[in-house]
Amino acid sequence: CYRNGGGAFLIPYVIMLAFAGLPLFFLEVSFGQYCSQGPITCWRAVPMFRGVGYGMLVVSSFVGIYYNVIIMYTLYYMFASFTSKLPWIGCGAAWNTKKCSDIVVDCLAASGVVTNNNTCVMIKNLAGSEMEKYNITQDDAGKYNTSGYTDPFMDDRSRPSEEYWKYSVLQESPEIGQTGTIIWQLLLCLLLAWIIIYLCLIKGIKSSGKVVYFTATFPYLVLVILLVRGVTLPGYYDGVLFFITPTWSRLAEPQVWLDAATQIFFSLSAAWGGLITLASYNKFHNNCYTDSIIVATLNCATSLFAGFVIFSIMGFMAHELGTTVDKVVDQGFGLAFIAYPEAVARLPISPLWAILFFVMLLTLGLDSQFTIMETIVTAIVDEFPHLRKKKPLVMLAACCVGFLLGFTCVTNAGPYWVSLMDSYGAGFALLIYG
Repeated sequence: CYRNGGGAFLIPYVIMLAFAGLPLFFLEVSFGQYCSQGPITCWRAVPMFRGVGYGMLVVSSFVGIYYNVIIMYTLYYMFASFTSKLPWIGCGAAWNTKKCSDIVVDCLAASGVVTNNNTCVMIKNLAGSEMEKYNITQDDAGKYNTSGYTDPFMDDRSRPSEEYWKYSVLQESPEIGQTGTIIWQLLLCLLLAWIIIYLCLIKGIKSSGKVVYFTATFPYLVLVILLVRGVTLPGYYDGVLFFITPTWSRLAEPQVWLDAATQIFFSLSAAWGGLITLASYNKFHNNCYTDSIIVATLNCATSLFAGFVIFSIMGFMAHELGTTVDKVVDQGFGLAFIAYPEAVARLPISPLWAILFFVMLLTLGLDSQFTIMETIVTAIVDEFPHLRKKKPLVMLAACCVGFLLGFTCVTNAGPYWVSLMDSYGAGFALLIYG
């Protein structure tokens, strides 16, 4: 919605859900439940389509690499939240730039204004002509009125949460060719993420199934809390209005429909092979049609609900920066690490809520990663039955390979590699195999 015309995007989204996502979801679940096999061996009845299974395995492998990188970022933020003051609050840290928006707020609070050279000058030290230049007046009692003051760098400002993400966490290099160095704190978080995945899947679907009861329900509680907070912030209405107001002209652009299809396939995990894998554990006479309708509907409703949450927060950020919603932050997975932390920082006892939020984000990531890794390992042991008794070792090997392949993502060029894998390893590839 953020880059595809706001509310207008919901139209191709729902259409793609009804005519592509839901039918494919039902088809994959039916395959898995009927064959009780993984995404490769389920095609034994039609060998010419066996390549589809291999394609699904390739997609899952790509996604599994960079999805754990997102879990890595989540762990990093979660650990950073164990402090009395969240590190993405304020502009006084070493990673902050002169474009940090809270500089203006702090300057005004200290009875000063930010001038054309981006420095804070006390109002009492300004000449009369300078006060007039910045629309500052003084009443008979000597009190200064700054209601007409406008920040000279308003269009270039960035929120502290955005600067923390870009300059402290990512430490992004100018281009993908400049690999830079390994960011060791991220590497340790990546290692921990893979260890968690392995421990939860060491006994297969039986061990992960128990964890999912918590990981599937806890996020809804946190989203409700964030929505309540979001709609109490100034400017929230502009964000919600942007979300629900359609830009009809965007519907004529093929990219919008492509993005809608990709998003549906991604959110439903269609064409990954995960649905076939999970359905293979169903009872043969399970009503998979009803399951498909319920899951697809809940998925769509959850996406809409989360949209209201994040756009209410983005409306507030636009209000704080004095800009429009579409210019608040760059689109991409960084939204989760900029907009949401911004809202959490506004809650009372913000470190506690930050920890809860990132635990929620962690559970969402683990949910998806469980399915991805189970799909990969199930496909391998189904293809090579003699490995079935050694499935924990196969899982360990898969996790180790995933960890090693993720090394490029913990360098200064990491964000570029994540974006590449997201666009070409999962995005368009899902449409081909679907």
